[in-house]
Amino acid sequence: MATGLIGKKIGMTRIFVDGKSVPCTVIELGPCVVTQIKTIEKDGYQAFQVGFGEKKEKHTTQPLMGHFKKANTTPKRKLAEFRFFEKEVKLGDTIRVEDVFAEGDIVDVSGTSKGKGFQGVVKRHGFGGVGMNTHGQHDRVRAPGSVGGSSFPSRVFKGLRMAGQTGNRKVKVLNLTVLKIIPEKNVLVVSGCVPGHNNSYVRVEK
Repeated sequence: MATGLIGKKIGMTRIFVDGKSVPCTVIELGPCVVTQIKTIEKDGYQAFQVGFGEKKEKHTTQPLMGHFKKANTTPKRKLAEFRFFEKEVKLGDTIRVEDVFAEGDIVDVSGTSKGKGFQGVVKRHGFGGVGMNTHGQHDRVRAPGSVGGSSFPSRVFKGLRMAGQTGNRKVKVLNLTVLKIIPEKNVLVVSGCVPGHNNSYVRVEK
């Protein structure tokens, strides 16, 4: 963990940099509120917990309500910890996107990838199928093929690429460039794509 903020993926677009069209992702990043400061003496490590997104009180448990009242803030939907911030922050402080990031920074973005349900080996692993639609192989084009020997090893090895649940995993994309910051709208524009569907929560750190 380093320094960063929690945000929400808005969607993808493109901007022109030196006359070239660059695909980019728009992220609503912050403002985040410091909801807890962890110390080595009390917690065994040093970190700052921040919250993002509003949540109704009736959907918040009583222990969490007390947690947020200590920081003198409203209930937050997402919480995350970061090791440090470049400026000094106190409990209840609001951290905005321009306080942490600047244009040209290299950042890492993590989130939950789109869930695609149960998929076959062609979509999940990029298999090419068994062969052509000839010689009687009328239903074998997208089949996985052989999965193991008969007499030896007489079993299927663990980790063999097969059909199964695809997506819905935590994914981190590294080394994206901050192309633009719009402070009045709490917007961060990064190059390339980030995991998750539109309006999904992401974590941006550097």
